[in-house]
Amino acid sequence: MSFLTLQRISKRYGDFTAIEQVDLSVERGEFLSLLGPSGCGKTTTLQMIAGFVTPSGGTITLDGRDITNERPEKRGMGVVFQSYALFPHMTVAGNVGFGLEMRNMKRAERAVRVAEALDLVRLKGLDARYPKELSGGQRQRVAIARALAMRPELLLLDEPMSNLDAKLREEMHIELRAIQKRLGITTILVTHDQVEAMTMSDRIAVMHRGKIAQLSTPFDAYERPQTPFASTFLGRTNTLAGEVRKHNPRCAEVDVAGTMLHVPHEGRTVEGAVNVYIRPEKVRLANGDARVRGTVATRVFVGNQWLLVVDTALGKLHIAQPNFGAPPPDEGHEVGVAWTDDDLRVLTREALHGNA
Repeated sequence: MSFLTLQRISKRYGDFTAIEQVDLSVERGEFLSLLGPSGCGKTTTLQMIAGFVTPSGGTITLDGRDITNERPEKRGMGVVFQSYALFPHMTVAGNVGFGLEMRNMKRAERAVRVAEALDLVRLKGLDARYPKELSGGQRQRVAIARALAMRPELLLLDEPMSNLDAKLREEMHIELRAIQKRLGITTILVTHDQVEAMTMSDRIAVMHRGKIAQLSTPFDAYERPQTPFASTFLGRTNTLAGEVRKHNPRCAEVDVAGTMLHVPHEGRTVEGAVNVYIRPEKVRLANGDARVRGTVATRVFVGNQWLLVVDTALGKLHIAQPNFGAPPPDEGHEVGVAWTDDDLRVLTREALHGNA
């Protein structure tokens, strides 16, 4: 039995359905991210797990017990909010120990627990400071320490790093993931940041319009998207409209603007109008082995790589080329473009409405 289970969970606000019969199982010690754009239902799902929002239907079980209608403070969960929600008039130690004090834990025991939590998030020696005396990253660590000090069964993170700058956010990804692994605590993260989800998670639930569009490992979510939405939301991708002409045991022959592409279908039946997808980093400039020729329309240097847009008979192809030292051909130059068939993905275009 999974540690946390959501069965046919729904949430309706009048005529609006925020979550529609979502099923989700989370294993003990797993780090799962709920990933999606604003309004997809990820925060509502987290709030129902935490007990802040009551489901309109379905059940939630934690370690075998039904918590669907249980009060938040009875669920044994730690929550870290986007705003951190620290008390400005309390010291770091006071903030971290607040929940323990509410549980009437003795002062000596509370002090030990607070010290352990602060040491875990590398804030040892800052216990007497106030939130206004801390950096954004330090305030975030205090919020995490406060949640961990309660020794929760489940840690819920509601976009806790969205207020940090890019460099600090990247550092915190690594640090928080290391803490989670060390403690073995089951964790659910709500985020709209694809890099954050892929960096930290064991699995990702890509959410769209109140449903889960894909649930898989970060690698499979990126490399083997199961819906058009998952394919286009996770990272950049080239989308080519085509028509299936032949369905072979291993691949589909797809006509894209008069060019026949051989696209692996991975055992799925695809027919009629389809979209063919390929990531920009899987497309390369080529000479003799070019699949199609075109003209460089845009060339942008971003340090570790060049981003190109090439106008071709198939449409505009975006290319991400590593910085090998010498710049690629400039805008206006004719180039050849190539790829490997195994890097192509195909999905029936009707799935845009049926499954996404």
